[in-house]
Amino acid sequence: MLHDAHNHLHDAWLAPHLATIAADLERLPVAGAVVNGTCETDWPEVTALAAAHAWVRPSYGLHPWDVGNATPAWRAALVRTLDANPRGAVGEIGLDRWILERARPDDPRLAGLRRAPLAEQTEAFVWQLSLAAERNLPATLHCLEAWGALMETLRATPRPARGFLLHAYGGPAEMVAEFAALGAYFSFNGGFLAARHAAKRAVFAAIPGDRLLVETDAPAMALPADLETHTLPALADGTRVNHPGNLAAAYVGLAAIRRVPLAELTAQVARNFARLFG
Repeated sequence: MLHDAHNHLHDAWLAPHLATIAADLERLPVAGAVVNGTCETDWPEVTALAAAHAWVRPSYGLHPWDVGNATPAWRAALVRTLDANPRGAVGEIGLDRWILERARPDDPRLAGLRRAPLAEQTEAFVWQLSLAAERNLPATLHCLEAWGALMETLRATPRPARGFLLHAYGGPAEMVAEFAALGAYFSFNGGFLAARHAAKRAVFAAIPGDRLLVETDAPAMALPADLETHTLPALADGTRVNHPGNLAAAYVGLAAIRRVPLAELTAQVARNFARLFG
């Protein structure tokens, strides 16, 4: 029984194929998948998926990319959404310096988004993490090129007693111990199996076993094409779409990295998933 700690099953890229995808995941089988909303408009879609599939754990948050376009009522909307969905988690939330300093002005993924300064992102992140702490809900954190700022914010902010997830962890190895002491779990993404990500694979070889999870981030972060077990049509511009069924290949890759039997890794991840997400 596999567990996907982080995906976006409601994403428009997956919508034309959703029935096939759901059947594929049930055949694997996937026992649990955390589906992360990132803005007010997609939270109802996440709720609908959770109603349709018992293995979906809904999660609701304002992503740092979406902070700049949030309405004044987003906090009240998030509270209402969590009140109405007792199984809901908080996420995807976090900090992102990449969109401010290195993203191309014409990056199509950011089209129409006002790129909120880090201080504005931090304000939204702190409020959401504090809400998760108040309710002891699992929280899923995004971080790109803001690891120092994230660490500083975590030290100063209430955190859920049950812990939080650093999804697709790409930070330094030397920060793992303190993040874990603060309550972090770390999810391995199959995209890290690409040759250029040797440093990330080395980090995941050493992460404590009781803090380890696996994710797809589907439809983003596609695996190397030769490792895919499930495929979907590319977008019109040629962008590859990651099928959530590639979760199984991520498990296989991580087991090889950690030099443990696949069954042992699968059982450990299942225990960790249950401890964090319930």
